[in-house]
Amino acid sequence: MTSGDSFTILGTRVILDVSFLTVQMRTIEAPNGEHLERVVIKHPGAVAVVPRIEDDVILIEQYRAAADDLVLEIPAGKIDHPSDDRTDTAHRELLEETGFVAQSMTMLTELWTAVGFSDERIAIFLAEDLSEATRAPMGAEEEVARIVRLPFDAAVAMVSRGEITDAKSVAGLLLAAVHHGPS
Repeated sequence: MTSGDSFTILGTRVILDVSFLTVQMRTIEAPNGEHLERVVIKHPGAVAVVPRIEDDVILIEQYRAAADDLVLEIPAGKIDHPSDDRTDTAHRELLEETGFVAQSMTMLTELWTAVGFSDERIAIFLAEDLSEATRAPMGAEEEVARIVRLPFDAAVAMVSRGEITDAKSVAGLLLAAVHHGPS
C-alpha cells in the first residue's frame, strides 16, 4: 500500500526463486527522493489453527529446520495457491497434522509474520467441536511429529513462561483465550 506522497516501488528484480519462495530486491523511492534497496521474500501465505477439544488444546511438537530444534506449536501450513480458501486450508492442515476434524472453524485474525522482510500473512483460526479422523501427515517432519494434548490454560501459561515461543502459536493461543475465555 503506497500513496503519491509516500514510498514508491521503482523496480523489482528476482534474486532467487525456489520452492514456494521468491527472493526479490526492490528499489524504492522514499518521500525525500532517496532511493533504497530492500530484500523482500514473497510467500504464498499460510494458515494456523488453535484446536480446542473440551478444556484442552491440541499442539504438535515437530522438527523445524530453521531453528534446528523441536518446536511446540499450533498446527499450521502454507496455502498452496493464492486462490485457495483459507478456511478449507485450515481444515486440511488440522487433519494432516493432528488427525482431527472440526465442525466449527472461526478466524481469529490475519497477521504479518515478518513484515520487515516478507509479505507472508497467516490466517489464524480457532477450531472447535473436534472429532478424531485419520491423520494424513505430509512430509518427514509431520510423519514423526508428536501430537500433544494438554489443558488449554496450561498452554497459555506456557506462553507466559516463555516455553511456547513460536510467534503464530503465541498469537493464536492468546487470541483464543480472549475469544473463548479461559477453560
